[in-house]
Amino acid sequence: MIIIVKTIPHSEQRYPTVGDWWFEIDGSLHVRVSEMGNPKYEFLIAYHEIAEAMLCHEKGIKVEDIDAFDTKFEEEREQGLHSPTEEPGDSKDAPYKEEHFFATSIERLMAQKLGVDWREYDDTVTNL
Repeated sequence: MIIIVKTIPHSEQRYPTVGDWWFEIDGSLHVRVSEMGNPKYEFLIAYHEIAEAMLCHEKGIKVEDIDAFDTKFEEEREQGLHSPTEEPGDSKDAPYKEEHFFATSIERLMAQKLGVDWREYDDTVTNL
């Protein structure tokens, strides 16, 4: 198994997101996390993305379907149809809503163990 995690400038994400993942043809999982100046925050995003990716892979949810949904959601956000704090994966229409919810649940548990204040963390993520 190969999992490659990199932090990148937020402006270099494929679309407006702080965490992104995909599988390459060789089966390797690639995760991109926006730089936030806090290694714990960046780790939490990566942790979430890895969990979500593996759960989606297990369920046969295609990366292309997730990317298309997320991209459309972000376009709708620009039109004022979603608030700045709404996450695409929380939408009832998201093809990966269950996997996103589970990944968020373990992300919250890990944040607690790391001593991360969830509200401060969430504010940082939202304001990127």
